[in-house]
Amino acid sequence: MSQKETPLFTSLLNHAEKNPIQFHIPGHKKGSGIDPEFREFIGDNALSIDLINIGPLDDLHSPKGIIKQAQELAAEAFGADHTFFSVQGTSGAIMTMIMTVCGPGDKIIVPRNVHKSIMSAIVFSGAIPIFIHPEIDRKLGISHGISTDSVEKALEQHPDAKGLLVINPTYFGFAADLKKIVEIAHSYDVPVLVDEAHGVHIHFHEDLPLSAMQAGADMAATSVHKLGGSMTQSSILNVKEGLVSSKRVQSIISMLTTTSTSYLLLASLDTARRRLSIEGREIIDRTIKLAEWIRGQVNDIEHLYCPGEDLLGTNATYDFDPTKVLISIKDLNITGYEVEKWLREEYNIEVELSDLYNILCIITPGDTQKEAEILVQALRELSKEFHHLAEKVHAEVMLPDIPLLALTPRDAFYADTEVVPVEESEGRIIAEFVMVYPPGIPIFIPGEIITEENLIYIKTNMEAGLPVQGPEDDELKSFRVIKEHKAIR
Repeated sequence: MSQKETPLFTSLLNHAEKNPIQFHIPGHKKGSGIDPEFREFIGDNALSIDLINIGPLDDLHSPKGIIKQAQELAAEAFGADHTFFSVQGTSGAIMTMIMTVCGPGDKIIVPRNVHKSIMSAIVFSGAIPIFIHPEIDRKLGISHGISTDSVEKALEQHPDAKGLLVINPTYFGFAADLKKIVEIAHSYDVPVLVDEAHGVHIHFHEDLPLSAMQAGADMAATSVHKLGGSMTQSSILNVKEGLVSSKRVQSIISMLTTTSTSYLLLASLDTARRRLSIEGREIIDRTIKLAEWIRGQVNDIEHLYCPGEDLLGTNATYDFDPTKVLISIKDLNITGYEVEKWLREEYNIEVELSDLYNILCIITPGDTQKEAEILVQALRELSKEFHHLAEKVHAEVMLPDIPLLALTPRDAFYADTEVVPVEESEGRIIAEFVMVYPPGIPIFIPGEIITEENLIYIKTNMEAGLPVQGPEDDELKSFRVIKEHKAIR
């Protein structure tokens, strides 16, 4: 088949045109049974292809027809041996990767700045995480990738690891030397799993970091909806045969996937693949130029700094994706959260992320010069409005400590627990996750010893208004910890 074809989407259109009488779910029956206001807004076209896995439309759990064809076209486009569509987002694809290679007691080497879905998969699988410290940028207050040296050291100490997980690129656009990391891991016969949630576009432009498949990785969970033009919650899992079995992947992803798969999401993956494969370089080239224009404009604004290629030079910041526009606002002496609120209230602008020291804007083929100019104008006004507070901040910014892991995350999660006030929790072993979301990188994971430094970090984020999530107590006045069994007197 040609990359111009969309076997899945085209078949859905043909099926809708036949207008069959439906005695199957979904119960809204092409929209006639849905709320009228919602139907008017969403449109009959969308509702007509909101279907399920009936005979003519194939089955994501055992694809043999149009879904199989669509996945084969995606594999060709992304340079994979096999591609699996995910309607559980990239989180579902990440969990599939880890549970494909790891079982109870198996080791997996991971950076500590991983997304919560990775730690959730480690809990589910019963794997033992071997943490690599990511390179820290204390000027910006962010984590970068992992170095080739740290990968080599981890594999020397743990050659029996069942997998190595790498983030490529990071949320903030920086990439490690993935090809070298793959070479090192493969010399130990260890498969490389890549969290490529923010890198669907990098495969389609030579000026961007190498994609997971280009670097020779074994599996990559790739978020098409974030930057590739598909609908929210739709992603893919790319696989190369060798150290990983595609049949095992199919079995695991099926276990984790709803049987009521959304054909709207699947069709959007099919069409996004077509556009990326045919027009990808052209549209991504425009996106890169727009992002670089914004970066240049921001760096001319007093008190603001937008990093880019100037940070390259270590093997944890080996390459860079310019479409991630990270703006350091710490010299304005206000928090990123305050900037996010100001932009929303004053300019109706929504950003991807804010933290204590930065905001992150993601530039995609959906952006134009018009939106870019509004953003730049807003940032100029921001600098003027808060100029009276500004000062050069020389102190190193606060970052969460990486606590000691005392129990495996699974053992801690399912252990005998009790709830204690946060102020009495230092030194205890936590049994739940605590994170700021976005980006969803845990401050604590189940099994780690609670430290004073991280309690201060949590408190600082909460006082700044940032979204600290995870614990059962959503007011964060208490934590669930491992119950201590004291001696009987």
